[in-house]
Amino acid sequence: MTNLTPEQRILGRENADRALGMTRRDFLAAAGAATTMGGFYFGYKGLGDKPPVKAAIIGTGDEGCQAMIRFHNRDYLNFIGFCDIRPSQQERAKKEFTDHKQYSPEDVKKLKQYPSKKEMLEDPDVEVVVIALPLWLHAPVAIEAMKAGKHVFTEKLMAHSVAECKEMCRVARQTNRLLAVGHQRHYSALYDNANFLLQNGVLGDVRHIRALWHRNNAQPMVAKDKDNNTIYDPKTGLPEWVKDDKGNIVYRDSWKKAIPDSDKNVDYAKFGYKSLEELIRWRLYNRTGAGLMAELGSHQLDACSIFLGKKHPLAVTGVGGTIFYKDGREVDDHVFTTYEFPYGQDDKDRVVVTYSSINTNSFDGYGEMVMGSRGTMIVSQEKEILLYKEAGNATLSRQTSITMETVGKKPALETSPSLAGPSAATAIGGLATADPSRGYREELEHFAYCVRNGNASNYHDDKDHQPRCRGEVALADAVIALTTNLAMKQNRRIEFDPAWFDFKSDKTPEGAPAIAAKTS
Repeated sequence: MTNLTPEQRILGRENADRALGMTRRDFLAAAGAATTMGGFYFGYKGLGDKPPVKAAIIGTGDEGCQAMIRFHNRDYLNFIGFCDIRPSQQERAKKEFTDHKQYSPEDVKKLKQYPSKKEMLEDPDVEVVVIALPLWLHAPVAIEAMKAGKHVFTEKLMAHSVAECKEMCRVARQTNRLLAVGHQRHYSALYDNANFLLQNGVLGDVRHIRALWHRNNAQPMVAKDKDNNTIYDPKTGLPEWVKDDKGNIVYRDSWKKAIPDSDKNVDYAKFGYKSLEELIRWRLYNRTGAGLMAELGSHQLDACSIFLGKKHPLAVTGVGGTIFYKDGREVDDHVFTTYEFPYGQDDKDRVVVTYSSINTNSFDGYGEMVMGSRGTMIVSQEKEILLYKEAGNATLSRQTSITMETVGKKPALETSPSLAGPSAATAIGGLATADPSRGYREELEHFAYCVRNGNASNYHDDKDHQPRCRGEVALADAVIALTTNLAMKQNRRIEFDPAWFDFKSDKTPEGAPAIAAKTS
């Protein structure tokens, strides 16, 4: 995805900007001038005279602080408190709120630091609970919160099992509470514009999507002295490597964080953990996490489903394993998967989507490449759309440039001898080329908007005030991710049962007889 020349990348940006600018000129200009771009773009307004929704967040680690606290808009959703069992994360939350421009030092001092989940759920001032806990706790905490009368926004993946996801959807209706899940691409203007181009036929006949998230954690940690200088082996002149207490070389890995001294006395067993290691490095264990497909792949298969008309896949084949790390972790560090999606009206027609996530090479970065008969679209690292014409036998080069024309009201691709000037989209900030919002702010804004403006007597009957990634939508992402894990574990092809995607059905992939027989 990233191995393009600078000239080719500029060309791809110009092509995408021009395609959007020719067809969405007035809309993009109005969106760029709006006070709250997300609200204008996705069709929700400010709360007007209504007060912001009062919220509490439970779980103030990476997602809690770096996404939920850092990017929320206090005019819509106002945090009045937080809860976390780890002292290091409690301090991290205070710092994040302090650094948040919308909170004064006095505001931060007034935040409630709940000693436990119980006190948080019993607080009558809390209307919304934002959950950014380890995956295995999403469902039990969400269900308890909804039964306590709170609306729930939980980070992805929705839950640890499909059965839990379905129970969350059912409880949301039983308690008349709204439930949303943080698959933020549903609120990304970048992805919405990419989908606009795709649905309007710019790429022609699409039969293949290549999605990936590649990173390199295979570089050993270098030992440093007290002055931060690299320590060298005097015999070889090579750097000394950091080693753990067993003498194993330590590699860079955001999932295997150091254990802070302030957390070493946490009573982990009281909260259901088997060890302090499992509490802090929960992503490495099957009981508490669900690996690369839950943390990364779910986002990108969500995007692929959107690109393909929000269709569900028909089958998945996967290979995965702990190929690099030999430190006792349970989750895969490399996954390679293939999905079959339906195409058109012919039951035998397919669109093939491949997905890979690896930890030993970052050359391609991450993103999605959509390949059609007329062109190729790359959505790169949630930052930019690149668009290239499929020019028969011609190859992509610095001499090949593309402009856009409209056929009726739809964008199309046409070759031209040179680059044209800036497009309308570029002139207003370029939703195809800028460093856009990743959707965290917008998903929380819209959730608060739905809470304030939905039909309180029956939120789920109010079709005009539903989160874009409500429970039923996020259920599909969980089905895909968790079924993929089963396919890799069993080294087989699994066909998706449509009933797995229906929250009203009791059928689940983990409960399917043919799958359960091989898992047990």
